[in-house]
Amino acid sequence: MWNKSRNWMGKRSPAQVISGYYILAVLSSILLFSIPAVHKPGVEVSFFDTVFTAVSVVSDTGLSVFNVAETYSVFGYFVIMIVLQFGGIGIMAMSTFFWLLIGRKIGLRERRLIMVDNNQFALSGLVQLVKEILQITLLTELIGAVIFGLRFLRYFPTWQEAFLQGLFASVSATTNAGMDITGQSLIPFKDDYFVQLVTILLIIFGAIGFPVLIELKAFLSRGKLDLNYPFRFSLFTKLTTFTYFALLAVGTLLILLFESQHYFKGLSWHESFFYAFFQAATTRSAGLTTMDITHLTLPTLLLMCVYMFIGGSPNSVGGGIRTTTFALNMLFIYHFARGRRDFKVFKRELHQDDIMKSLAISMLAIVMCSFSVIAISFSDKQHQLAAIILEVCSAFGTVGLSTGITPDLSIFAKCILMLLMFIGRIGLTSFLYIIGGQQTFSKYRYPVERVMTG
Repeated sequence: MWNKSRNWMGKRSPAQVISGYYILAVLSSILLFSIPAVHKPGVEVSFFDTVFTAVSVVSDTGLSVFNVAETYSVFGYFVIMIVLQFGGIGIMAMSTFFWLLIGRKIGLRERRLIMVDNNQFALSGLVQLVKEILQITLLTELIGAVIFGLRFLRYFPTWQEAFLQGLFASVSATTNAGMDITGQSLIPFKDDYFVQLVTILLIIFGAIGFPVLIELKAFLSRGKLDLNYPFRFSLFTKLTTFTYFALLAVGTLLILLFESQHYFKGLSWHESFFYAFFQAATTRSAGLTTMDITHLTLPTLLLMCVYMFIGGSPNSVGGGIRTTTFALNMLFIYHFARGRRDFKVFKRELHQDDIMKSLAISMLAIVMCSFSVIAISFSDKQHQLAAIILEVCSAFGTVGLSTGITPDLSIFAKCILMLLMFIGRIGLTSFLYIIGGQQTFSKYRYPVERVMTG
């Protein structure tokens, strides 16, 4: 049986095998969430809602059909936090961790899977990469839990509850899951700027991309002899960091502008700034919020949809088309408009394959989200279009923000959201490879002919 399974996997592409692992993680999560002890006494959850929750947690989305705080027990909270690690750190990184624990050799097959799951281009250094990802993520969650726990002592009656809330908040923010056990997201801390700043830092650590954090760690840990030589950050780190913080700054300014005469009217400058700043940070991939988003204006909601569609960075806990894809699209438009066919940034020239892949990913995402909005609008006509668009972008970007319509959606609509959450987690590149299978090259060429466009 085991040999047959290995032979079957050997004929599948790495992307198809990884997708199989994520499906297995969802099935395992369904079993875990079906254990009676994970629910509070007297609470019953239907099988379909359990499936929806499992997909949402594995994909680190946070969309929920019920209030997590009112549904799950303390044991259930820990089950959620464990499952969130598989979605946040990555299924292959967690698998590699267990393989190393039992002393299993990481072979070529496993390295290829790790390479695809982490969007790498080479097989060398993958095990070390996984170790670094695990160390950074778990250490960040631990530090965040301690800081939150100490801070929450002023909000909760016992230290046990304070540190439980702190641990869950830290894991949820670092994995960008958007789940909470306060029952109100971070609205109880809307005036606590310290909690908000720590949450934003954890969100950024999770969404900016593990390669960026690893390079930053290498830069900060240089020895005295290394200080004489300039440290070169990779093009990926430069591009994704610039794009990430540019989007954060622009989003903050636009939300301040859109809500200045509406939600923020009558508020002090620091209240308005932190509302906008936190929302711009969390909308990208985290899903936590300090305000009731149903009271926001339509331009702000549409901006949030765009940001959720972009999502986090590659090889991070975020979903969406990813920041580098968005950056490459913008660079392509800029250079193409200026009549250039070679695309340069940060004194480096971009590879044509990366430009083509970014355009393909963006077009597929637009088509997929558009058809999802149309399908849900047809099946659930009682909901407003803006709410449906936000729900679709939230699922695809694995964000978890919602105007509250998730529990009222039809089974058909929820199935679409589950598919979007799953695709958002594995990434559109892997999804394309799932459809296409192994990469092949044509054995012949046809004559080239131009086609009128535009």
